[in-house]
Amino acid sequence: MYEVEMKVAADHGEVRQRLEAVGADALETVEQADTYYDHPERDFAETDEALRVRRERSEGGDVDRITYKGPKVDPDSKTREEVETSVGAGGDADDIFRALGFEPVATVEKEREHFAYEGYAVTLDSVAGVGDFVEVETEAEDVDAAREGAEAVMRDLNLDPDEQVRTSYLGLLLADADE
Repeated sequence: MYEVEMKVAADHGEVRQRLEAVGADALETVEQADTYYDHPERDFAETDEALRVRRERSEGGDVDRITYKGPKVDPDSKTREEVETSVGAGGDADDIFRALGFEPVATVEKEREHFAYEGYAVTLDSVAGVGDFVEVETEAEDVDAAREGAEAVMRDLNLDPDEQVRTSYLGLLLADADE
């Protein structure tokens, strides 16, 4: 399975109005802190991979997850293999990674509003130090069909898929820090 994702910078007020107009289901709002790690033997920036611990807080409870993201496999979206599992406490995972030689690179903090529409997850992200974005994503084996569906969802929300941002929030945060 692949995570097929498209992301654009957007005004959340306008997108919320459009989500309501098209009948999208409002789900929950969560706060996330994603700590990304460097591999001790290879450069994830060069291999286009990522390893993170996500700490998610919501009214429904707290969840910590470890996620590996493989290199992008589609030149027209942010599609990549993703493997994720829940862990008891993100702090324990951090201790394990550090003991194995992984070093934290940065932590991306964001507030996410989740919606469901046409079989896709639509997320309004406010990313600290980076800005506001809308992500449209799904998991699929047929990458082309899923990407085309994500493009259609974006158009339904008056967003332009051609304005897609393929850089991760981590990449955007680190680029802003370098400027």
